[in-house]
Amino acid sequence: MGEPIWIPSKERGQNNAMCRFMGFANERQGTRFDRYRDLYQWSVTDIAAFWGAFWEFGEVIASRGYHQVVDDPNRMPGARWFEGARLNFAENLLRYRDDRTAIVFKGEGADTRRLSYAELYRLVASLAKALKKAGVVPGDRVAGFMPNIPETVIAMLASVSIGAVWSSCSPDFGIQGVLDRFGQIEPKVLFGADGYLYGGRRFDTLEKLRGTVAQIPSIERVILVPYLDRDLRCADIPGATLYREFISGVTRADRIDFAQLPADHPLYIMYSSGTTGRPKCMIQGAAGILLQHRKELLLHTDLKREDTIIYLTTCGWMMWNWLVSALSVGATLVLYDGNPFHPDPGLLWRLAESEKITVFGTSARYLNSLESSGTRPGRECDLSSLRTILSTGSPLSAEGFRYVYREIKSDLQLASISGGTDLNGCFALGDPTGPVYPGELQCRGLGMRVEVYNPAGKPVVGEPGELVCSAPFPSMPLYFWGDPDGAKYRSAYFEKFPGVWAHGDWCTLTETGGMIIHGRSDATLNPGGVRIGSAELYRVVETFPEIADSIVVGQRWQGDERVILFVRLAPGVGCSEELKERIRQRIREEISPRHVPAKIIPVAEIPYTVNMKKVELAVRSVIHGEEVTNRDALANPEALELYRDLAELQD
Repeated sequence: MGEPIWIPSKERGQNNAMCRFMGFANERQGTRFDRYRDLYQWSVTDIAAFWGAFWEFGEVIASRGYHQVVDDPNRMPGARWFEGARLNFAENLLRYRDDRTAIVFKGEGADTRRLSYAELYRLVASLAKALKKAGVVPGDRVAGFMPNIPETVIAMLASVSIGAVWSSCSPDFGIQGVLDRFGQIEPKVLFGADGYLYGGRRFDTLEKLRGTVAQIPSIERVILVPYLDRDLRCADIPGATLYREFISGVTRADRIDFAQLPADHPLYIMYSSGTTGRPKCMIQGAAGILLQHRKELLLHTDLKREDTIIYLTTCGWMMWNWLVSALSVGATLVLYDGNPFHPDPGLLWRLAESEKITVFGTSARYLNSLESSGTRPGRECDLSSLRTILSTGSPLSAEGFRYVYREIKSDLQLASISGGTDLNGCFALGDPTGPVYPGELQCRGLGMRVEVYNPAGKPVVGEPGELVCSAPFPSMPLYFWGDPDGAKYRSAYFEKFPGVWAHGDWCTLTETGGMIIHGRSDATLNPGGVRIGSAELYRVVETFPEIADSIVVGQRWQGDERVILFVRLAPGVGCSEELKERIRQRIREEISPRHVPAKIIPVAEIPYTVNMKKVELAVRSVIHGEEVTNRDALANPEALELYRDLAELQD
């Protein structure tokens, strides 16, 4: 394991919400927890007691309390949470109504905008009133095809304040990707912008909106937000109204009549990636998401009212939903929309300096690209306010950790976090009270009975296996859309180990309680029957300065499997035999001879989903001549053609 790369100071390790919750739990349970490991063990042994205690500690706003935390803590799926409670998700996020800044928006080509909590509340109140006037009622679906701008947050809050169900896609989705998602859930109202900016280019989305409306007959109203063109007209879209005109049709509202709804009332509809089939539509309940997000923000991130938090995300990724829940803490949200490397890689760090950002959330890919660009944010910007960096989307290598501490800041907590859209939260994440080890996630989440199973379904420590959750948790999907008997839901998580959630990650639980993610279990490499996660190879390969990016897959070959490594080279670098041999030698020494790539092939581009995840399975399908459906789930679907019919793969 080696030595930790960061240890919290005594003051920081004790003066945080995690320690306060530990004392809170001790007082109520008669326990003497003084370290995270013991608190975690209690939280997954007496699940009802933990979630009940956090409901109180987290100060959930509810017009009626629950009569039991969970009806059966051993039933999964199917456990019912917080029965009897009545609450509203938006009310919990809008608990503050003062002049403190709620949202700072910065986008490419856009002036900085600021909204106070009081202004945010009034804007949500007016939009909620207009939506009610338009006939939106509890259970209706409201969809957003929007950039990451304040109006998207306002639209979500206004919708769920009524009891409508919110779902969103980012505007870089292709029209088929939008139809594959919104076409299933049949929204009544669609929020859309006229376009977005990325990398200095303007992208018009009106044609996508026209096509969407034409093919989804359930859409009665389209609310258009001018973003590229402040003089926008409704552009011949049936049922369209400009955002400002939609709100001007009602008298100003200063109070929101928050619909009080059951704990399991649908809140969000989230989607699986859709790279291997039609996206699954996952329905998530209000109380479950609220509890999960507040637990992760308050305890695991130690987010406070005086904090300023950013997460580099689009509205098509669950991290947008997670970020918006920071309003419930009263923190300031920084929304950024655009290319984080335009006009240069220092953009977001200058923003962190000017806005005094304390919690900076991003992806492993962003940090790797930052390192490859030679950027040294800590030397170029004043990051004295920065306390925490969060990284997710893919495993961050040990070298990535070292880069952060060497070139960004040495006295911050780097929390690599991992979970999924499915739960809209994390299985493993940060612990403000504990050390950080390079390449490791610090801990498993409180209340999440996360284990690693070997192929026989037995828990193991210190060896790789399947990440599972062996007990129910509040933010599990309520059900899948269009799955009346639950067959798709059970198939997605519960077939490999009956009654146990198998998430599809290949990982190792360490002796200290941390976790190392090796990659997706369905994309593990298996030459000679020895499994290894793709992340293991990336950790080695992407330390080479000659390699800008890479993707690795297994190719069926002569009754076995061989490893194929595709590399995107740094500018001006050629894929020489000498470079290939150095890569092979490093893999042989640091991983194993069995996992040395049979082929190292240069490509111009690596395919990613719109949520910035490498798509090993899609590349694997292409090199085997198999069809890849739902290409609109990819940020750069044209890149897949680079892998088709390669002569290098035929020998």
